[in-house]
Amino acid sequence: MGVLEDNEPPLKRVKGTLEESKSFLGPPSNTEPVSCSLGDLMARPLTSQGDGETIGSRGVIKRTEFIKIIIRALYSLGYDKSAALLEEESGTTLHSSVVNLFKQQVMDGKWDDSIATLHLIGLSDERIVKSASFLILEQKFLDLLKMENVSAALHTLRSEIVPLQINISRVHELAANVISPFQCLTLEPSGHNAEVANSRSKILENLQKLLPADVMIPERRLEHLVERALDVQRDACMFHNTLDSDLSLYSDHQCGRNQIPSQTLKILQTHRDEVWFLQFSHNGKYLASSSKDCSTIIWEVKENGQVALKHSLSGHQKTVLTVSWSPDDSQLLTCGQDKVIRRWDANVGQLLHVYEKSAVGVISCGWFPDGRGIFAGMTDGSICLWDLDGRELECWKGQRIRRISDMAITNDGKRIISVCRETAILLLDREARFDKLIEEEDMITSFSLSKDNKYLLVNLINQEIHLWSIEGDPKVVSKYKGHKRTRFIIRSCFGGFEQAFIASGSEDSQVYIWHRYSGELLLALPGHSGAVNCVSWNPANPHMLASASDDRTIRIWGLDHQNHKHNHHVSI
Repeated sequence: MGVLEDNEPPLKRVKGTLEESKSFLGPPSNTEPVSCSLGDLMARPLTSQGDGETIGSRGVIKRTEFIKIIIRALYSLGYDKSAALLEEESGTTLHSSVVNLFKQQVMDGKWDDSIATLHLIGLSDERIVKSASFLILEQKFLDLLKMENVSAALHTLRSEIVPLQINISRVHELAANVISPFQCLTLEPSGHNAEVANSRSKILENLQKLLPADVMIPERRLEHLVERALDVQRDACMFHNTLDSDLSLYSDHQCGRNQIPSQTLKILQTHRDEVWFLQFSHNGKYLASSSKDCSTIIWEVKENGQVALKHSLSGHQKTVLTVSWSPDDSQLLTCGQDKVIRRWDANVGQLLHVYEKSAVGVISCGWFPDGRGIFAGMTDGSICLWDLDGRELECWKGQRIRRISDMAITNDGKRIISVCRETAILLLDREARFDKLIEEEDMITSFSLSKDNKYLLVNLINQEIHLWSIEGDPKVVSKYKGHKRTRFIIRSCFGGFEQAFIASGSEDSQVYIWHRYSGELLLALPGHSGAVNCVSWNPANPHMLASASDDRTIRIWGLDHQNHKHNHHVSI
């Protein structure tokens, strides 16, 4: 890799040359070898603390609430007999007799009776009573219209619904149906499905959302609590890099370092000079690499994880700086130091078009989200947009732009992101022609955009990587340190399951991996014999990482087979 004096701007170098819980179960309870019925077993008191009103080692779980949630889960799962037996044996009923009567009246369509019972439940919030009454009376109104009893429907609207003085816009919609009663077939109650057969169940679901949880236990409450618990365990797992389907309720979740790609699975040695850039396709089935040898290689990632050469693309007269996959991965852009962009058919390796602008070189390039055009950062500081046939659609140069290096465009195509000067990144809104700046204190060498378009990973000349949130007012939310960068462009990337990790190359020949949210350095992977210029994490396989180096090789990293007994390809 070319080396220049420290006072030379990175972009002018030959390389460019500077191219981001706790256990639920506790100990098992003591069991006795007894012979008894299910009812006998269920009649036994739960292990409790203090006066028996709470259970669990911390005494924070209310016994009655715990039992009710289990009963609710049993009913939801269809185990009605077991649920009823638990109610009987525990002496704890899921709902009061008044609430049970209210539910039955709703299901039977006894609207007047259900309104009367609603007032017997003892709700203190009058707003809830009115909202629940509105839902019930709305259905009563629609039922009357469907029976063509217009006068009774009109009476319900005027004498019962309107006096509630809520949801006025909906009242107007209902009134319109009195004029055209046949429209009521298409005007179902707010938020309900059109199927008349289960409309009462839908009303009951809506009422349940309105009523306090201690009055009517929410559906699937137990499932929600367990999912939240798994989320907490997963988020607390520093090395979590597996699918959610791998989580188990039988034990607390904790991944080990063996879930992070740390073993060299294959060394690709086809390039004849330093490898400066590489990028996996969106579907993870291909890897493209570019080199100082003026070539680009497309590699195929087999289903068994093996990586093999698919096409070698030649035509550039100088170093190929970057590559960019089309949204559907059928085409590839290559951006060369020879001031041209080449577009290739990735399936057959055929050159489709060459883009260039007289007397102006290109530094970076990318695709419109719809794949119908490309954009490029030019050496004169302009941003140019072309259609696929090479017609220039737009060329824009703002007052703030002094130079262009790395570029990206958001998935909706509305914002172009570009390094616009040594210490600033421009966030340009194409439609509003409004821009924001990310200002750093040190020189920016490269950046990458997260999959959700909410974060930028910014590499700096001071050997730091900053994670910026670009929603609203941009701000730094995390910093990563430890890698080495003194002379060359070193690129980093997001990666792993839900992009929970940050990987970067380094001039000390190692690949560095941090936890994205804590900023903790997890691994430094040796193996290369030259500076590691670029890394790319397979977006379809969280257990595959690729690195490109000055030693002319590409390393494919995977799981440590010796420490990972269940090694297999994982797709997300």
